Amino acid sequence: MASTAIERAGQRVVLYGEDDPLALACGRTLAPVEVAYATYGTLNADRSNAVFVCHALTGDADASGAGGWWSTMVGPGRPIDTDALFVICPNLLGGCRGTTGPSSVDPGTGKAYGLDFPPLAIADLVTVHRRLLSHLGIARLHAAIGGSMGGMQVLQWLIDAPGEVQRAVLVGASPRLTAQNIALSHVARRAILDDPDFRDGDYAAAGVRPARGLATARRLANVTYLSEDGMAQKFARAEPDGWAGVGDAARWLAPAYDVESYLEHQAETFLARFDALSYLYLTRIMDAFDPFGGPSAPALDPATRALVVSFTSDWRFGTEHSRALAAGLRRGGIDQVDEQVIASPWGHDSFLLDVPEYLDRVRAFVNDR
Repeated sequence: MASTAIERAGQRVVLYGEDDPLALACGRTLAPVEVAYATYGTLNADRSNAVFVCHALTGDADASGAGGWWSTMVGPGRPIDTDALFVICPNLLGGCRGTTGPSSVDPGTGKAYGLDFPPLAIADLVTVHRRLLSHLGIARLHAAIGGSMGGMQVLQWLIDAPGEVQRAVLVGASPRLTAQNIALSHVARRAILDDPDFRDGDYAAAGVRPARGLATARRLANVTYLSEDGMAQKFARAEPDGWAGVGDAARWLAPAYDVESYLEHQAETFLARFDALSYLYLTRIMDAFDPFGGPSAPALDPATRALVVSFTSDWRFGTEHSRALAAGLRRGGIDQVDEQVIASPWGHDSFLLDVPEYLDRVRAFVNDR
């Protein structure tokens, strides 16, 4: 049966309740924890064809189909082929697309958690993923795949539950952010925190939202996701029509170049689907991630196979990040690590796009029996 016939989006489940709260890495507990998720394809009789998709910073459970954020990768006939594989994709803990996060209602107060929501770690996200897998009755994954922050989750999964993932695909990911990456995220967070409508995180109660700050954060992020060559190919540099003799400062300062219009569009669409508090929390989770930072390497399952992919023009999470990630996997005991550096002009966004060599390599890795 084709997966499109049995796709189930918009599913929700409470995975942790008051009598069984989620124990977080920070030492606090959280309950209830509701998770929004989607599944694609059919789980086979021996439950051996499950693939878990871990989304990046601003993704959600809607990974496939029309409008799906990873429809180049996941779907019928795609590298993660939902005609043969059973795909699970949840919205992250701390998110704002149906899974419990800082904009959710705190049952103790009846108001949105806001900044009272507990700090999170990548390990917490994976703990919830694994509880969802248990809820679905799946003991072992054929594969787990994630790009960017999604790759961080896959890496954490290999550490937390050796042997639970047979094949790991980590794309444009990092085991430890550089100072430059943290600086960029700080500027984005600062834009949100400095917005007068942030109201110390209680903006929901005031009936406002820090839209200006969140829009600026998104504009900055979109610049970092592209490369200079990719932007040159994508956007014209010609001077806008009608500038000669313009004396109106408002017209002169308004977006006029193609790239400016692109960033304004990205900001507008982002505001329609994302929450500022989730952006603050999830970027901070990435900053703190450093699983290989201890005195000894985590013990990993030597039977696991890993594919680590980077892109030549990705300056945000470049090949040096993937090399460090692959080296950490090998130190932990995984010998079967395939490193692929893919030529692409589209920067960090390449992991979401139709880059044939990249997609073909993932297809071969996931489907090689």
